[in-house]
Amino acid sequence: MTGIWALMALWFTLALVASLIAIRFRISTALAEIVVGTLAQLIFSATVGAEIMGVNEPWVKVLAGVGAILLTFLAGAELDPDVFKLKWKEAVAIGAASFLLPSIGCTVAGHYLLGWELMPSVLAGIALAATSVAVVYTVMMEFGFNRTEYGKTILAACFVTDLGTVVTLGLVFAPFTIKTALFAAAALAAFVVLPKITPRLFARVGGRPSEPEAKFLLVCLLGMGALATWADSEAVLPAYLIGMALAGSVGRDHVLVRRLRTVTIGFLTPFYFTRAGYLVSLPAVIAAPLGVIIFLVVEISTKIVSVYPVAKYYGSSQKESMYTTLIMSSGLTFGTIASLFGLSHGIIDKSQYSTLVAAIIGTAIIPTMIANTFFLPRHLLPDAQREGLPAEHAPAATPSQAVKETA
Repeated sequence: MTGIWALMALWFTLALVASLIAIRFRISTALAEIVVGTLAQLIFSATVGAEIMGVNEPWVKVLAGVGAILLTFLAGAELDPDVFKLKWKEAVAIGAASFLLPSIGCTVAGHYLLGWELMPSVLAGIALAATSVAVVYTVMMEFGFNRTEYGKTILAACFVTDLGTVVTLGLVFAPFTIKTALFAAAALAAFVVLPKITPRLFARVGGRPSEPEAKFLLVCLLGMGALATWADSEAVLPAYLIGMALAGSVGRDHVLVRRLRTVTIGFLTPFYFTRAGYLVSLPAVIAAPLGVIIFLVVEISTKIVSVYPVAKYYGSSQKESMYTTLIMSSGLTFGTIASLFGLSHGIIDKSQYSTLVAAIIGTAIIPTMIANTFFLPRHLLPDAQREGLPAEHAPAATPSQAVKETA
C-alpha cells in the first residue's frame, strides 16, 4: 500500500499546484489541472518516466470516472426547471447550432485537409463538436454564473449539444441492439420515477450523519452508469439525465449540493482533469502540429459562425454573445469519450487519436481563457462576486438586476 499512498500524494500535489495557479492567474481550476497534467507528462517523460503517475491503474481510472459522473450529475442538477421552461427555445437553438455546423466543418477538415478516411473524419467531427459539461459547469460555478439565469441557460444548451454528440455517435457507429433498448427504457424509467421517490426518501431518512442521501444518489448514478456501459453507451449520459430529473429537489438542497461538490471538486475531479492533460504527448503534437492547428481553427471558427448569431438573435449583447460562443467551444468530456470509443473500436489509429485528443484539450483551454480574459460579462455576475468575494457566498443575480445593469 505504500506505493499507492505515495502515488495519491503525487496526484494531489499536482492538484494543489493547479489550484494555486488557478488562484494566481484567475483561471478555471479544471483548465489549470489540464495544463499541469500536460506539463507533468512532459517533465516526467524526460526524467523519471511517464509511467510514474500510473494513469492506467484501475483505481485511477475509477476515481477519474466517478469524478466525471458526479460532476456531470451536479451540472444537470443545477438546471433550474423554471428557467429551462422559460428559456428552452434559446437553449435548444444554441445547443443545436453548437453541434451541427462544427461537426460538419470538422468532418470536412479531417477528410479534405488532413487526408483522413471518411469514417475517421466523421468521428473527429462528432468529437470536436461536443461541449464539455464538466469544463463549462466548473467555469460557471467558479464565477457564480451557475446560480444565474444566464449560466443555467448555457448549461441547458450544453446538454442539447452533448445529446446530439451521443445520439449521432450511436446512430453512426454503434448498432442499435436489445441492450440499447433496455438501457433507453431504464433511463426513461429513472427520469420519470426518481423525481417522485427521491424527495419522499430524503424527507424520511435524510439529514443524518451517515449521509443516506449521497449513498442513494451514488447507487443510482453508478448503477445506471454500469447499465450504460453494458449497452455500449457512456456512464456520464445517464448521470446528466438523472441530474436534470432531480434539479427540482436535489438541486435546491444547497447543503447537499455543497457536500457533493466538496467531494467531487476536492477529491475526484483532479484525477479526471489532470489525467486528461497527462494523456497528451506534447512531443508527438509538436512533431506533427498541423492536424491539431487545423482542428482547433475550424472548431472555433464554426462555433463562432453558428452560435454567435443565435445568441445575438435572443437578445444578448455583443460581449455576452461572444462569451457564450467561446464557452460553448470548450470540449473535453464527451469529445475524449468519443475519441476513445473510436480508438477502441478501430475507427481511428493511435496517431489520429493523439491529434484529436490534443485538439480537444486545446478547445478546453484556449476558448475558455479568451472568454474569461476578454469577454467576461461582469454585469451578470452575482453582486458579491463582483466585489471579490467567493462565488459560493454570492446571491444569484435576478433577471431584473441583469437587465438594469445591462442598460
